Amino acid sequence: MTTQFAFNGLNPFDDPLDRILAEIALSIQLPPSLHDKAAGRYEAVRTFLEDTVAFRDQIEHFYPQGSMAIDATISNRGTDDEYDLDVVSQLGGRFRSMTPLDILKELEKALADYPVQRIRRQTRCVTLYYADKMHLDVTPALRNFGTRERESFITHAKGPQPSAADRFVDMNAYGFAEWYHARTPVEARMAEEFHRRWRDLDGLRFRAEAEVDDVPDQADFVVKNTATLALQLIKRFRNIIYAGYAGRIPPSVMLSFYAGRAAQPNTALSAMVIRISKWIIADIENASLYGKNLHVANPVCDDDVFTDRWPESVDQQNEFARHLRALVDGLEKMRQGEMFPDDMMEWLRRIFGDRVVTRAAENIAAEVGGAIQKSQQLYGRRGGLVLPKPSIITGTAATSVAAPTVAAAKPHTFFGKKI
Repeated sequence: MTTQFAFNGLNPFDDPLDRILAEIALSIQLPPSLHDKAAGRYEAVRTFLEDTVAFRDQIEHFYPQGSMAIDATISNRGTDDEYDLDVVSQLGGRFRSMTPLDILKELEKALADYPVQRIRRQTRCVTLYYADKMHLDVTPALRNFGTRERESFITHAKGPQPSAADRFVDMNAYGFAEWYHARTPVEARMAEEFHRRWRDLDGLRFRAEAEVDDVPDQADFVVKNTATLALQLIKRFRNIIYAGYAGRIPPSVMLSFYAGRAAQPNTALSAMVIRISKWIIADIENASLYGKNLHVANPVCDDDVFTDRWPESVDQQNEFARHLRALVDGLEKMRQGEMFPDDMMEWLRRIFGDRVVTRAAENIAAEVGGAIQKSQQLYGRRGGLVLPKPSIITGTAATSVAAPTVAAAKPHTFFGKKI
């Protein structure tokens, strides 16, 4: 059946600033090969559990939650090649008489022989660690009857011994994902272009003449709208600024809530990052004004509080707001043409990490070089051909796509020379 779209979206590769941001997002994506593998892995875990005595006929639902459920998975905190994936295992009646710690221990025991490098029982889940650095969190849940679909109680128990702090926590990850998808409709042109570029970088050819109506089937595992792409960039920004931090950091599900809340189709990528960040800053400032911690709950389940473990203090949330203001200030200066190319790249490396920004610049250089060899042209938003500036790129790409000698770049040309 053909699906009609209300929004085309903006191609992030048409604008020099949005283009580098989109390439940064591409650099932190779950690769196509691992995405396919991830989808198979959580089904394999379910099959394995159902073959054990303890869980036979006791798994009512087994479904992705968090970033995987909304196509927003990026590389793990402090790394560029590790990925955390989350699934919920809704359990049957046998487990309703058990304590939170006993349920977690039962799950840990059942997965003890699963063929991974190691497993670890956490406070709310059991984590499987794969050799390719993928981590899969399995969260046990019990259906909260009489509530919205799949609203459940999940376990919270630190262990190793029972504690008065052990409890069941209300959650509806399924309902939140449905809410998020409703708030962030597919932007067909944006999804098509991002999917094409994503596949190109993975060494696969994508059908250039793809019809807009075909985008959902072709892009079933890639970012489909600008709000989600902006969310990934904000999550990456958070990961970088908290890379050496030992405590809790702003939770991804909270950031996802703000992305859904602030979503506005047909908005430029850089503008969307700014928009989401400002919504978070405003709510933090309002809470801090009254000396309260930020409170963000699941919009479809009031008792599912996304900020139940962060922030721990007003000072902690104010610190994050300061970081977000720095992100907004930098992006606004770029959008207004108030930052020179080399300064931009230095700022981007500090904000998003040297490795992924350099990789993004090299990817652009390689694509521009290939386009020139094929007699194609890549234009900036004011009609000029945009070529990467050699001084911002390291490695072979820098020498193979050197720009011709022309006048010095002006701030509005972003990171390239305009001829």
